Amino acid sequence: MEKLLIEGGYPLEGKVDISGAKNSAVALIPAAILADSKVTIDNLPKISDVQLLSELLEEIGGTTELSGDSLTVYPENMFAMPLPNGRVKKLRASYYLMGAMLGKFKKAVIGLPGGCNLGPRPIDQHIKGFEALGARVTNEQGAIYLRADELRGAKIYLDVVSVGATINIMLAAVRAKGRTIIENAAKEPEIIDVATLLTSMGAQIKGAGTNVIRIDGVDELHGCRHSIIPDRIEAGTYMIISAAMGQQVLIDNVIPDHLESLIAKLREMGVHIETNDDQIYIHHTGNLKGVDVKTLVYPGFPTDLQQPFTTLLTKASGTSIVTDTIYNARFKHIDELRRMGANVKVEGRSAIINGCSSVLQGSKVKASDLRAGAALVVAGLMAKGVTEISGIEHIDRGYEFLEEKLVGLGAKIWREKMTKEEIKEVENA
Repeated sequence: MEKLLIEGGYPLEGKVDISGAKNSAVALIPAAILADSKVTIDNLPKISDVQLLSELLEEIGGTTELSGDSLTVYPENMFAMPLPNGRVKKLRASYYLMGAMLGKFKKAVIGLPGGCNLGPRPIDQHIKGFEALGARVTNEQGAIYLRADELRGAKIYLDVVSVGATINIMLAAVRAKGRTIIENAAKEPEIIDVATLLTSMGAQIKGAGTNVIRIDGVDELHGCRHSIIPDRIEAGTYMIISAAMGQQVLIDNVIPDHLESLIAKLREMGVHIETNDDQIYIHHTGNLKGVDVKTLVYPGFPTDLQQPFTTLLTKASGTSIVTDTIYNARFKHIDELRRMGANVKVEGRSAIINGCSSVLQGSKVKASDLRAGAALVVAGLMAKGVTEISGIEHIDRGYEFLEEKLVGLGAKIWREKMTKEEIKEVENA
């Protein structure tokens, strides 16, 4: 096991290039199952989730070739291999295998997904969609069994706006007979990205990016080449880092329209931001002002940026309130921030931050999930002294070349092997 060490207090300056979107990649790779010939996905981030999904495709008979940031998937010999255990337990996005395998083979056995522990995240809306399309769904010994004689289009209303359910139903519906209408669909850019891939494969999809998506099923899908959109969450994380410690930072390969809610909140705090077609430029900022934030479904403020943004607010004057309406358990980073000296408390779904009450101090902290890890990286860059972050396997799930990118901006950050004593201490914490 490794730990991440950050010596804080150094101003950051320069350019950082944003990688392909993690939340797109983890859906696009399973979507390749649906094709009958090779699919190449470009601009893939080099993260552990991508590696795990590639290995899962090989478990079901596919062949994958990774070259640089491109993954080529050969799906011709894939079959409905049951995946009740193993790698599917290691990432949340393994549930996209359900929709893709159901769409292609009309059956699937997939273990309940793992990933970050953010409290209850039921897949009931996914199952509701699969059943509406004609699948029989059962939970047997911790795995989801999906079986269908055939899939037929249906009108499906999602009780909760869900990115995962919207994409999963799309994957199952593109090869169903007839028309499927998904109402109250999620609107995230990653959904448009998946729809673009599927359309390039021959699917008939209209309305992606709106709350009503219409899909006319087709009998077969062919291969294609597709380039992933930039990762708006990675870009947002570096925007927050730049607001905290940047002098002049240029964030390149980004779609500013995908980050309007964050840009608005940072400007409200007093951050100087300029945007053009594919870049965001953040100037040195003086005193920051506290703001209130509520996470919402897209285009609202993203829950995936709540934790890093909460860290930034510890540097802002006054009291700020951050409310997460998406995941009420997404405050596990707060105890770690308090360990570093932050004046923060949690009440229900909200974190109350009294900013500027003290300077963060370097400490030993643990990342409990991906975005909590990002929050602690922001804290380490801001803090006085050295911060040691364990649990960095979570960070590796979603941030490509984190240390290299930060070192390029002038940060002091590096990895070290953990001793046996440190590993025991973390495991017993």
